[in-house]
Amino acid sequence: MTLVPLFDGQDPMIHVVQGEFAIANDPGVVLTTVLGSCVAVCMRDPGAGVGGMNHFLLPGGKPGEGSSVVYGVNAMELLINALLKAGARRSHLEAKIFGGATMLESIRNIGASNIEFALKFLDTERIPCIGRSVGGSLARRVKYWPVTGRARQRQMQETDLREIDLPINKPAAPSAPSTDDDIEFF
Repeated sequence: MTLVPLFDGQDPMIHVVQGEFAIANDPGVVLTTVLGSCVAVCMRDPGAGVGGMNHFLLPGGKPGEGSSVVYGVNAMELLINALLKAGARRSHLEAKIFGGATMLESIRNIGASNIEFALKFLDTERIPCIGRSVGGSLARRVKYWPVTGRARQRQMQETDLREIDLPINKPAAPSAPSTDDDIEFF
């Protein structure tokens, strides 16, 4: 877990990778992630000015598989508990869901299972889902401003995915900005 304290006018970006979550209470902080079949739930309490993001790979663990945050059930509980500890009120939480793409044709559609789990979990916990961009066949790059609730995504083409896999010591060529596949939620 990462709780980002107040900063002096900086605009830090925190990348949330598979099996992690982060929360922040500074309006300049941006949480980011890249999703394929994984799902990220962005959640906040607008009144308390705190929010966060998780990134999970699978909907739920089986008995004996531990309590890893790669499983949605654990990732959701850890995110909610961290937000409550930071001053959020459960009754004021709101969420946005991203990801769950079908990246490979297979017998089991993990992306759809992740989406179904996230929506059911939020419904059971009575946390309204006020925005979502889920499914499809393209990966997504998501940015989330946890204090304001603003979220932005860019769907990534195959060429964008290859850039991510480049070694760190080789700079990736900048891609031309695209506006037709950007989605912004406020």
